[in-house]
Amino acid sequence: MPAAQAARTYPAHDDHPTEKVAIAVDPYDMADKAQVFSVNYASYGYLPVFFVVTNDGDEPVALSSMKPQLVTVNRTKLYPSTTDDLLRRMSRPSRNDRPGVQLPIPLPKSGKVKGSVSRQAQDEISQAQFGARSVEPHSTASGFLFFDVSDISTPLAGANFYLTGVRDSGGNELMYFEIPMEKYLSAPEAKKP
Repeated sequence: MPAAQAARTYPAHDDHPTEKVAIAVDPYDMADKAQVFSVNYASYGYLPVFFVVTNDGDEPVALSSMKPQLVTVNRTKLYPSTTDDLLRRMSRPSRNDRPGVQLPIPLPKSGKVKGSVSRQAQDEISQAQFGARSVEPHSTASGFLFFDVSDISTPLAGANFYLTGVRDSGGNELMYFEIPMEKYLSAPEAKKP
């Protein structure tokens, strides 16, 4: 998994200096970036987004009631998929939704579990997904959010990422975070060493 930098160092970020919290998103929408995974999530209709929260304050920040969402240009609201959503899609990647198509007669069971997901893929999902419940003072938490973009041709163009439900140590909700995905799309490419 990629090492997280401070949130404000990413092109697509929202910094709240008075609250001393910054968040960033870094979509893994290109094949070269997605090579960090053993699973090709794009082939299952998922967009992995590296999510980073940096707390520069002196008190912890609670994320247990946070609500991230990706809102597309045509106002479709996408929420991160759960581990169960990912495993379900990966174990049954294709559906036959065409009416009037006859299914073949089922063959006898071979003893192998149909559509099982490898242990390596299951471990990768559980390790990659963002799971922090809080961010300690002067630290950064990171992980991946997986958005189901299977029915959307260009999910990032004109989209916005929103985050609500971030709370300070007193339980007060911080101002919502908003990141236009155009910040990511229009950022110059990083030079490779």
